[in-house]
Amino acid sequence: MRVVVKVGTSTLAHSTGRLNIRRVESLCRVLSDLKNSGNEVILVSSGAIGMGVGKLLLKERPRDIPTKQAAAAVGQCELMYTYDKLFSEYHHTVAQILLTGSDFRHDDRYHNFQNTMRRLLELDALPIINENDTIATDEIKVGDNDTLSAMVAVSIGADRLILMSDIDGLYTADPHKDPNAKLIPEVNAITPEIEVLAGGEGSSLGTGGMRTKLHAAKLCMDAGCEMVIMNGETPTLLYDLFDGKPVGTRFFSKK
Repeated sequence: MRVVVKVGTSTLAHSTGRLNIRRVESLCRVLSDLKNSGNEVILVSSGAIGMGVGKLLLKERPRDIPTKQAAAAVGQCELMYTYDKLFSEYHHTVAQILLTGSDFRHDDRYHNFQNTMRRLLELDALPIINENDTIATDEIKVGDNDTLSAMVAVSIGADRLILMSDIDGLYTADPHKDPNAKLIPEVNAITPEIEVLAGGEGSSLGTGGMRTKLHAAKLCMDAGCEMVIMNGETPTLLYDLFDGKPVGTRFFSKK
């Protein structure tokens, strides 16, 4: 199975912006094991700006573009150093790819990206993708890694996209506000009723929310790729998902 796994800032970092070491170590161990079992794994990782905020000792996520881009430049180094170190312990080689929205809209760059991804997978590398936040502007950025991960999944013909977030899946109401909210285990179509369930923004360190996840689901479902939203707090739940057990919310493809 060719699978794209997207991890959000809330999964990778504590509320301080500092790396959640125990969780990231667990994530890398599980992904390495899934790769060892024969799956092709592509990781789309948020966290550059959030980790940069922590490393620069900023009190909150910056609002101005230059400081965001500076934090991303610092945080991306920390992020890739960590991934390289942890995946190397399990004998996997990582590759960094930084993208902007224009890379998908420009035919030559899009095909170059597809060719590079194809060859990296042939070479048994583990691609790690993030938006190039240090140069992205409103005109060229994708804007969130839920959408970016869906675009990556579609472009490389992935079988499944897994969004690891700080919520168990799609609920009938906001579970943070409504104790009677129930998890929706399966979705076969993004209907207006489903879209109404999407809330606002995500955590203070990230940019995602359920709206971006439903948009990602629609992109994937239309292209024949299954998508799953699951809680990233316990990376070992990925084993249950791959064993066919119910985890999170599964969005089934139309093909």
